Amino acid sequence: MVTTKELAYDMEQAEISCLHSRLSAIKKIEGNPMGIDLKRFGHATCFSAAGIPGPSFNTVKGLEDSDEKLLDQIIEFYEQRGIPVRWELTPAHVSQQLLTTLSGKGYYQSGFHTSLYAPVSSLLTDKKEEGEVFVRRMNSDEFDIFASIYADSFQMPESLKPAIKVNNQVLEKDSNWMFYLATVDGEPVGIAVLYIEEAIAVLAAAATLPEFRRKGVHKAMIKKRAIAAKSRNCRLLVGQAGFGSASMRNMERAGMKIAFTKAIWSLRKQTL
Repeated sequence: MVTTKELAYDMEQAEISCLHSRLSAIKKIEGNPMGIDLKRFGHATCFSAAGIPGPSFNTVKGLEDSDEKLLDQIIEFYEQRGIPVRWELTPAHVSQQLLTTLSGKGYYQSGFHTSLYAPVSSLLTDKKEEGEVFVRRMNSDEFDIFASIYADSFQMPESLKPAIKVNNQVLEKDSNWMFYLATVDGEPVGIAVLYIEEAIAVLAAAATLPEFRRKGVHKAMIKKRAIAAKSRNCRLLVGQAGFGSASMRNMERAGMKIAFTKAIWSLRKQTL
């Protein structure tokens, strides 16, 4: 399989579906405490989560050249919520003209993010365990562990753990979502999430405690999710990672390859 614009579109739509499913479930929590709002403008989907810090849930995905006339509406959507716009742009669907227009509105390229993929049929999916690492589906009463590992892995404040627990537990009964726990000698050391829809499996999240990194935990969690994708007759496994990161290297070692690198655009800071 080689990278095409059609493949890039399928990958981006899988990522959009994954985030839309997650935030839609969180929005249904009584009172919508995370302040979730979702809106479509043309091909672009705007995700807004006022109660969740960071850019991951406050971003625009799917923007195409034909949406140029809608840029001001998208910007207004975020301005009304006091959230800066973050654009995730794929090289398959935007051109110099759109980028020039964004620049004229005060935005600039502030980063990169790599999207990877592999045909599920090409992945190593034997059920042999990876050394001392054991990966299994999470139990219903283990979302406290999930939240603790996730927060500690990314050095997030202790105060965020209850919200992380709730925001993931709401997805437990959705058959498109699968949660995994990695252990070493029975000790929980990592968590991973898989999302499946339209025969595409998305590596939706993963985290390993710092003291257990470089021990094959992430590799084992990728393999376990590839096995699940194959059992569900998926045709593609896709995921995202920071360029050159350990996560990206592990995905490549598992047989995934780079499809494209997204351009991340942010508002240029105003100076006096």
